Amino acid sequence: MKISDQEKQEVFYQITDHLLKDEKPSDYINALSKDAEYAGYPFSMLWKLKETEQSKKYHPEGSVWNHTMLVLNEAARVREKSKDEKALMWAALLHDIGKPKTTKMRNGKTTSYDHDKAGEELCAEFLRFFIDDRTFIMKVSALVRYHMHMLYVLKGLPYGDVTNMLRKVDINEIALLCRCDRMGRLGVDMVVEEAEYKEFIIRLERMKVI
Repeated sequence: MKISDQEKQEVFYQITDHLLKDEKPSDYINALSKDAEYAGYPFSMLWKLKETEQSKKYHPEGSVWNHTMLVLNEAARVREKSKDEKALMWAALLHDIGKPKTTKMRNGKTTSYDHDKAGEELCAEFLRFFIDDRTFIMKVSALVRYHMHMLYVLKGLPYGDVTNMLRKVDINEIALLCRCDRMGRLGVDMVVEEAEYKEFIIRLERMKVI
């Protein structure tokens, strides 16, 4: 997009307005994705999610794009629980932006190892195109970086970085994003996910005290 800094900010604020006010922000984002005016960089980073497949075992909804739209709408449903609705909603939109870069077939399985780490950098790159609010960009990027940690913590997996997560993000904010991520799938067991969401918060609170 070859536009002025003021125009970039206006685009950012327009998207933000829909993220914060729409009941289903996915409707607006889907429409945006079909507008030729928004086909280039940096939106192309986001539109690649449409071409990125996922494991059907964990994501029967299909592409990363389909999953992201479900996560975005779930985040809109619970955004009033957030201390920073704008950061939560942008993190929901960009949480899997690292998957196109990291998705591979390994032994017949679709994987996206380290997409959270790659996503942190790509999220910051995407947002820097529009705004120079370093604090906001760092907040959203950190949420993207740690959005897999509910799985890592509850399953005792060695991929996490809980120490830095507790230092860089608010417990309730990361838990809320993780919850939206897990709810944004077809066939999800909402009772189980709600219970794990609460357990994740309890464990993080204990870890922060130690």
